[in-house]
This record gives sequence, structure tokens and C-alpha cells, in this order.
Amino acid sequence: MNNETPEKLIEEISPEQFAELGLDRVAYVRPAVVEGQKVYAIHSADGSEIGMMAGRDVAFAAVKQHDMEPVSVH
Repeated sequence: MNNETPEKLIEEISPEQFAELGLDRVAYVRPAVVEGQKVYAIHSADGSEIGMMAGRDVAFAAVKQHDMEPVSVH
């Protein structure tokens, strides 16, 4: 069993490993404007756009349907 503290383990994570945390578990929803229309862009934890919806509630529902946790970004 590893006796290291969580703080020590975090210090040992590489920048690449840190960037991958939550990649398949968290999706960010933020407002955007496309062709003059307000939409809600959905991005993975690494910032890659993975979808776009006309409404915020629909965007959150789509994220949840894919077993991810939606997080609002302003």
C-alpha cells in the first residue's frame, strides 16, 4: 500500500497526466455565437469542442447522456 499523502502524489503528476485528468468525465458548456445565433458549445476537459446545442438545458442533458459531468463556463 502506498503511504504517500495526496499532496505528494499530486506533486509527482506530470503536466501531461494533469491535462488528462477528467478528460472523459467532465465537459464544459459555454455560451457562444455562431452566425449571429446564441448557442452553447460543449468542450472536453482539454478544450476540444465536442458539440454545440441551441439551448443550455439541452447541452447539459446531452453531456449527461454521455455519462459525463457538465460544468458551466462563463
